[in-house]
Amino acid sequence: MIVKGVKSNIPRNRLKAKGKKFRKRANERFKKQIKKPIPRLVVPSFFTLMNLFSGFLAIIMIYEGKLVNGAWLIVLAAFFDALDGFMARLTNGDSVFGIELDSLSDIVSFGAAPGFLIYAFAFSDSSNIALPLIAALPVLCGAIRLARFNIESNSEPSSYFSGLPIPAQAMMLVAFFLTFQGNLELFEGFKHGVNSIIISIIIILSLLMVSRVPFDKVPRFNKEYMRQNRPLVFLFIFYALTILILQEYGLIIVFTIFILRGITVFGIRFWNDLMGEEEMETI
Repeated sequence: MIVKGVKSNIPRNRLKAKGKKFRKRANERFKKQIKKPIPRLVVPSFFTLMNLFSGFLAIIMIYEGKLVNGAWLIVLAAFFDALDGFMARLTNGDSVFGIELDSLSDIVSFGAAPGFLIYAFAFSDSSNIALPLIAALPVLCGAIRLARFNIESNSEPSSYFSGLPIPAQAMMLVAFFLTFQGNLELFEGFKHGVNSIIISIIIILSLLMVSRVPFDKVPRFNKEYMRQNRPLVFLFIFYALTILILQEYGLIIVFTIFILRGITVFGIRFWNDLMGEEEMETI
């Protein structure tokens, strides 16, 4: 009986020893995983997802008839979008994954949500079948704009955006809604009221997104860049202060200036190129 007991205890002891070794190795691996630094792309990706979440909440608010809440959630999404770009530059966390995630988030927050907002605000009571297509232009042209941006992101870095960024287009639509949604009597002189203006704005903004018109990039806030581009840095500080102080009025002022500045720069460059070609022909 004693011999039998000894024989039966040997495998148990071995199992216990193996169990201890396994637990020890598991604990060591777990400690190594904890000690590993957080990947750089995690921080900007968090803000990108908050951008997407804000856009999703905006669509819910608009569906429930809370258009003002939905509009401000789109503004919040733009704030997170600016933060994810800033954090990517700060942590040097730029990546292909981040670019793709950012584009997917932007198409919801700045394409689908603003289009749905405008449809609910101005077009939902009309039976005109063309109006849903017009309301869809921000998301359709925005998708083209983002796809082109993703393809060209591997090329040489540029100091400006080629085509109107989709967040700027969204902010312009949201600013128009927030500014005039309680003052629709201002548009009674037009044939179709406020729709006459909204349709024109949507078409112009959508065309600008798929155009090659240059628009300013958000400046990098490091010493070297700020020393070389002081006017642009001060301009964006002015933009930020104007939005903070004047809120929805600040939004429409800032993005009107932003868009007109891009169109003006494009017009000057086009004119200079045209005059240069004429001089070459005369020579």
